[in-house]
Amino acid sequence: MGTQAIRPARITAVLPDSIAAEVGFEPGDALVSINGQRPRDLIDYRFLCADEDLTLDVLDRQGKTHRVEIEKDIDDDLGLEFDTALFDGLIQCNNACPFCFIDQQPPGKRNTLYLKDDDYRLSFLYGSYLTLTNLLPQEWERIAQLRLSPLYVSVHATEPEVRSRLLKNPRAGQILDQLAWFQTQRLQVHAQVVVCPGINDGDHLETTLRDLARFHQGDTPAVASAAVVPVGLTRFRPADDELTPVSQADARQVITQVQALQAEFRQRFGTTFAWLADEWFLLAKQPVPPESHYEDYPQLGNGVGSIRQFIQQFEVAADAYLPAAVDPPRTLTWLVGNAVEHAFQPLCDRLNQVNGLTVHLAPLASDYWGRAMTVTGLLTGHDLVQGLQNRHLGDLLLLPAVMLKPSDSGDPAETLFLDDMSIAEVSQKLHCPILPVDDTDALIKGCLGHMPRPAYADLQPAAGYWTPS
Repeated sequence: MGTQAIRPARITAVLPDSIAAEVGFEPGDALVSINGQRPRDLIDYRFLCADEDLTLDVLDRQGKTHRVEIEKDIDDDLGLEFDTALFDGLIQCNNACPFCFIDQQPPGKRNTLYLKDDDYRLSFLYGSYLTLTNLLPQEWERIAQLRLSPLYVSVHATEPEVRSRLLKNPRAGQILDQLAWFQTQRLQVHAQVVVCPGINDGDHLETTLRDLARFHQGDTPAVASAAVVPVGLTRFRPADDELTPVSQADARQVITQVQALQAEFRQRFGTTFAWLADEWFLLAKQPVPPESHYEDYPQLGNGVGSIRQFIQQFEVAADAYLPAAVDPPRTLTWLVGNAVEHAFQPLCDRLNQVNGLTVHLAPLASDYWGRAMTVTGLLTGHDLVQGLQNRHLGDLLLLPAVMLKPSDSGDPAETLFLDDMSIAEVSQKLHCPILPVDDTDALIKGCLGHMPRPAYADLQPAAGYWTPS
């Protein structure tokens, strides 16, 4: 459960002109201790480094131990990056949720795809969701002592029997007591509710959101926000589970139900508080709300407002970067999940107003996971090859970077999709270079040839495509 021995923290990068660079740290070295204490994780590292005088025990790449003394200003960062945020191992999940995406994958892929993260430290550092079912007393004490807030909690249901049924864990029924603990400690969580039709929807969903709203009070509300997300099911899920996919009718019913509660919460709290993931509107075939609805996007990581934010950012970037014409002319394909086709087609039309620029939108559903899975970030290399191999893709395929993860080797040529196909392999099969883009600026600059050439594939766009940025 993440109680392995603390190993030295392996350094993967030393920032230029940093304290660590001046001292002589190099990638491959390992940090053993700081002022005599072995850091468990990146949280300990940051806490222990917040001092003016540091004594570091370091293991170099040849296995030789060094002691390094540093004097610095209290807020100065050393400039080190590590291969993991957890030096004592990952705290894994002890639940058996039937909708867990980890259990809805085929066997035989890379090991990291099967790690069930339920670690409060990753929740604090990166916003990943945890269930709170596996925390020992000393971990609760550490959360309070270090003020690790906000955390991100998968609630799903507040009624003990419903949550225990969903998580397949009797300890799951303690959630209201745990939220009360956060309230007492003046610490915050952001909550999520994955709606499974027939189990935690309807009256159960209303009970859950009203229970969570009870903790949204005072200067530091224990529950800062809640996101309502539809369950996603793949064709690899266990055949004997009790889950059913979310239908269009289900989506419309949930939207109506939650929007009524949103109006009530806005009147009570001055905030929407409970948020609907964009996917509900896509499933219901309804437009996503306007930008003004999303306040400061408190649940963006749950896909709440991400489509609207992307559209707004695209409009700003288009006004800033798009010229009247490009020369030489170029043709590109922009890949998206088919759920966002109608939302993104106007953006594609705007790109095509540039004389000489032709951009084709390529919306795909996932043959790999099951055709009902239409989320862009889950499209795999198999889906690209299956859906695009007979199309003329033009000079370049623009690919949302959210679909990709680095391989264990760190080689850019081996950047992988969720089915373990590499981007270079897919590029060769499609006979087209691929450019990952991670935001609207990169999308537009990629269309204009103002991005670096892809370094991972032999295929390159025609001569004259790339221009100085």
